[in-house]
Amino acid sequence: MKKIAISRRLFTAGITGSVFALGNLQAFAGQKIKVAGIYTQPIQQKWDARLHLALDAAANRGDVDYVFSEKVSNTDYVRVLREYCESGVQLIVGEAFGISKEARKVADDYPNIAFLMGDPFKPHGENFSVFDNYIHEPCYLMGIIAGNMTKANKIGMVGGYPIGEVNRLFHAFMNGATSVNPNIKFKVTFIGSWYDPPKAKEAAIAQIEAGVDIMYAERAGVVDACREKGILAFGNVNDMNKEENGTDVVVASALWHMESAIDHAIERVKNGTFSAEEYHDWTMMAKGGATLSSYYEFDSKLPSSVKNKVSSLANEIKAGKFVVEINDEEPKSTF
Repeated sequence: MKKIAISRRLFTAGITGSVFALGNLQAFAGQKIKVAGIYTQPIQQKWDARLHLALDAAANRGDVDYVFSEKVSNTDYVRVLREYCESGVQLIVGEAFGISKEARKVADDYPNIAFLMGDPFKPHGENFSVFDNYIHEPCYLMGIIAGNMTKANKIGMVGGYPIGEVNRLFHAFMNGATSVNPNIKFKVTFIGSWYDPPKAKEAAIAQIEAGVDIMYAERAGVVDACREKGILAFGNVNDMNKEENGTDVVVASALWHMESAIDHAIERVKNGTFSAEEYHDWTMMAKGGATLSSYYEFDSKLPSSVKNKVSSLANEIKAGKFVVEINDEEPKSTF
């Protein structure tokens, strides 16, 4: 795995003619394939980190040669996409939120390259697959726990932006909480940033001062506020108990795992069978793309009845016997 800064030299010196390639994608059975990751945030930012970890794991296994660029703005993203295409990669993993139309045009121009892109819309053409963050199922399970723990019947939620991938997590958490305690009210705040811990902390403190006694920490910075104010939190995407100083604060986290999705894409590229697919199922519990973390030091503090209910429901979700509603509409505060 190598971090590189894409330059215009790479664009002009890369493998030429790929824009004119015709027919199906080439098979690479038994070979390493070249994969590029393109991230709009630093790879420390949790969303991009999950993609990076999955690709890095594939590289460490020897399945791929992996290079990446981080902090690529939307205004520069298409140029970087094209330069990687010209450099000879077989698979590009990235995010097309806000530039979906432009990214699809690049995929059309390079039909022999596979694209797996975070994107809220449908797959495109023959080589543009899409995924999104579908960890609403463990969020529902966390809501059940939170609904049993709140004493004030007021829960706070701080997120980045009110877009589908965040909204569905909030709604699932809220629905899980009200399924066991219909009297709960919610305070919802969006900070207008994917990575601004001080701003997220400030928003969380304001909610705590308004009376919430449990927080859903969709953004980094919320856990620090909860620690300072002496209340509990639930984490999002990464294991915030262990990775964001959440010991004795974060009861559990809804975890996103991209390994299954990435490995599926790599296998399809190697077999020459990559096509435009919807990868959402690969980020859900049945395929291992989402899980609920351990309870860590809270394990002995949670009632057995609550843990048993969550465990039983998790099995039902994975078996397809219980379906958690997907609601991408913007959630609103109820007090």
